[in-house]
Amino acid sequence: MRVALFILYLSALAVPAAAQRPAGYPRSYDALIAEARAERGVRVYGNADAASMRSVIAAFRQRYPGVTVAYDDLESREIYRRVVDERRAGAARADLIWSSAMDLQVKLINDGYGQAYQSPEKPALPAATVWKNIGYGITAEPVALVYNRRQVARADVPRTHEALERFLRADPAGRRVATYDPARSNVGYLYLAEDWATTNDTRSLLAAIAATRPLLAATASPTLDAVAEGRAAIGYNVVTAYALARAGRDARLGVAFFRDYSIIASRVAFVSRDAPHPAAARLFLDFLLSRAGQTLLARAWLLPVRSDVRAPRLNPAHLRPIRVGPQLLVNLDTIKRRRFLAEWRTTLAQETSRP
Repeated sequence: MRVALFILYLSALAVPAAAQRPAGYPRSYDALIAEARAERGVRVYGNADAASMRSVIAAFRQRYPGVTVAYDDLESREIYRRVVDERRAGAARADLIWSSAMDLQVKLINDGYGQAYQSPEKPALPAATVWKNIGYGITAEPVALVYNRRQVARADVPRTHEALERFLRADPAGRRVATYDPARSNVGYLYLAEDWATTNDTRSLLAAIAATRPLLAATASPTLDAVAEGRAAIGYNVVTAYALARAGRDARLGVAFFRDYSIIASRVAFVSRDAPHPAAARLFLDFLLSRAGQTLLARAWLLPVRSDVRAPRLNPAHLRPIRVGPQLLVNLDTIKRRRFLAEWRTTLAQETSRP
């Protein structure tokens, strides 16, 4: 498991004594900046790697001197649990909640844990990434296929889900898959649910994956380790930021994207209803959504939701964005989840028991 808690405090930088309102923002934003500076800091619960956030936080501190950032690097389920538990205890600590578990974020918003805020950056965002002026999709990350370059030639990398199924069935013992365990990973469950909603052929693909006796993990890191070390040939439904960052420093790994459809996931952020520092939270949210913030996120492979920021792009005809909204609550229905996981476990048991 990844480290449960990482708090990042950046020391003061040599910056001007006063912050300037971003170009194009209303004059009333000056008051928000003043309030944020009076609050002196913001606490963020997020599951983007803390290392990826260093340059973003440093740039924010430089733009808004006097406003510190405490970044708690947590797993998505831990973020959800903390927010709920702290509300019950009447001791909210986080100001901005930011997670890739889109369905859990929507549930928190639907249950009243967020507060409305119309960001000045909203006009630059796709409509499907904003919900109720509370939840904002910060990134647009295609789900990746990872492969071991020694075991899978580039020409043989499956480029569609159907091709992946054929590829696995041709040699189940020699083409082991590593992927999220949907019973332990909310992100893994979300991705599989989206696969299922996209095509009925997902059932057959999952059977082919199960036949390889897959390595299942709660986070992306063990999947990438397994593929890099050759214990698995393929990593399925991997978060792009982690896949590309790791492949950039590990020549054993290759990254590919499907051409029939690619799920586009987003890390959703909202200001906590009980935020101790609401003005600073809004300030940081706006920075994440700004061109400057999105450009820095893109450099860490947290690909931007804005179309006016330079970043790698896939063919839009192949994209299946997950809309930020109430339809994600369906994934959290207890009966649906129980049935889905029961079918997944049955498929695993049936396929791994075959001679």
